[in-house]
Amino acid sequence: MEITLTRKHLRRPAGMAGFLVVWSGQLVSLVGTGMTNFAFAIYIWQTTGQATPFALIGFFFALPLIGFTPFAGALVDRWNRKLTMMISDIAGLVVNLAYLSLLLWGHLEMWHLYVLVAFNGLFLAFQWPAYSAAISTMLEKKHFGRANALMSVAQSGSTIMAPVLAAILMVSIGLSGIILLDSISFLAAILTLAIVAIPQPPKTELGEKSKSNLFREAAYGFRYIFRVPSLLGLQLTFFFGNLLSNLVGVLYVPMILARTANNAGALATVETVLGIGGVLGGILISIWGGPKRRINGVIGGWFLSFCGILAVGMVSGVVAWAIAGFFFAFVSPLISSSNQALWQSKIPPEIQGKVFSARSLIAQVASPFSMIIAGPLADRIFGPAMLPGGALAGSLGPLFGVGVGSGMSLMIAVAGLLGMVVAASCYLVPVIRNVERLVPDFQLPEAPTEEPHASGAAPAREGIPAIALSE
Repeated sequence: MEITLTRKHLRRPAGMAGFLVVWSGQLVSLVGTGMTNFAFAIYIWQTTGQATPFALIGFFFALPLIGFTPFAGALVDRWNRKLTMMISDIAGLVVNLAYLSLLLWGHLEMWHLYVLVAFNGLFLAFQWPAYSAAISTMLEKKHFGRANALMSVAQSGSTIMAPVLAAILMVSIGLSGIILLDSISFLAAILTLAIVAIPQPPKTELGEKSKSNLFREAAYGFRYIFRVPSLLGLQLTFFFGNLLSNLVGVLYVPMILARTANNAGALATVETVLGIGGVLGGILISIWGGPKRRINGVIGGWFLSFCGILAVGMVSGVVAWAIAGFFFAFVSPLISSSNQALWQSKIPPEIQGKVFSARSLIAQVASPFSMIIAGPLADRIFGPAMLPGGALAGSLGPLFGVGVGSGMSLMIAVAGLLGMVVAASCYLVPVIRNVERLVPDFQLPEAPTEEPHASGAAPAREGIPAIALSE
């Protein structure tokens, strides 16, 4: 009997089903990347014993990521988004193979890490705008909040499994073995992306008007945002929030290692509990859908997350860090899902690549500065000041402890307190607080169930351990 396969039989997953396929592949990949990040954190601290290398890795990763983002957004709106996302994942695989080769040859040095994370950051500039824009054509508007919450679940879920697995595997297969597993996990992301269908945005008059040469298209997103004060104000909220949270993202790992005598188990415990908090928060939002007024989720989430950061700096001990970190991680999906849903509802899909890249640059442009100063401030100013006999040890020692790592605890607490002030101040600004009333929604068509010439997108991956919410 002859069996004929028709187009119907070969239909690719689309809509929410397609999203869940990509989501599952990315979850596997994120676990692999999380293990590599954790293993490298231990390796760097054992090799250097300083916070500055962590800051430099964050800086060299963020600099090309942020600097090339406007051009990436313009190219995302021009190119096939599935191919763009696959190229980004392939670049991550190449970086992993470079790590592995240098380790096996015994030539891995810190400057190699700086070069490779910069290369990775350059290609990741394409991934986030392509993924964010693709959700708008893949799903109905009512599912935006849930889809973005599920992405938070994937990010946080990976941090539940990755630290524990990495701490165990470091003993048996070492850093090189973990990198090899991560490389295999990249293949899962590429494969699931390859089989999913996501429609390209339809050609519209607005999309055609936005086309020009690459430099003008790269500037288009900025012109769009700067013409709408409420959207600009919303991004300035993330500018100041990320300025502070990226500093924390650099310091919390070396702070825990310093205050626990390089105890990988203690770090794995705290990061796992953070992951559990993020997963539970993401599941809650995916079921609930988030607040009707998205801006309340954004600014209220920022305020609550900085309360958690303040607590991380003020407390001491694995249990206390884990509880404070759990609270921070639990409310973080509220911020990202509310903000993403708000922007995806306001911006027409055919220009989202350009606009979302511009908003990413506005939100993150100062982050390399906070990363590059975090290490030297900790190693040369606040760290020595909180050692026995230091300038601040007598007055602040009862609150933050005295000794190695206490200076980083102080810096984290100060960042948390300033962040709470920033969030409260933004809510007092009417043009930000009333963004949903002042900026009308873009009326999205119903998501198609099938697209013959489709492209896909995958969620952004973290290239380094970080707490920051880069929206």
